[in-house]
Amino acid sequence: MVLWAEWWVWMSGALILATLEVLIPGYIFLGFAIGAGLLGLLILFGINATGLALTLVIFAVLSLLSYLAMRRFFRLRKGQVKVWETDIND
Repeated sequence: MVLWAEWWVWMSGALILATLEVLIPGYIFLGFAIGAGLLGLLILFGINATGLALTLVIFAVLSLLSYLAMRRFFRLRKGQVKVWETDIND
């Protein structure tokens, strides 16, 4: 039994990364959390990589795709301008 090939390890990692995102906001860890969760689901449904290197590459690709999807989803709409009403020093 190889620990990195277990689905629950990746789901636990996703939970830890999602918790870090709540504690340190900024959409830094959320892409990694989604990538780890998707990889955990892939392993759960029987799609398994042959080695650690390939597993990490799949995790990196899934994390990158989720980050790009979040960036597209949470971006400002065309023609919108972000206006700050208050300053931190006020």
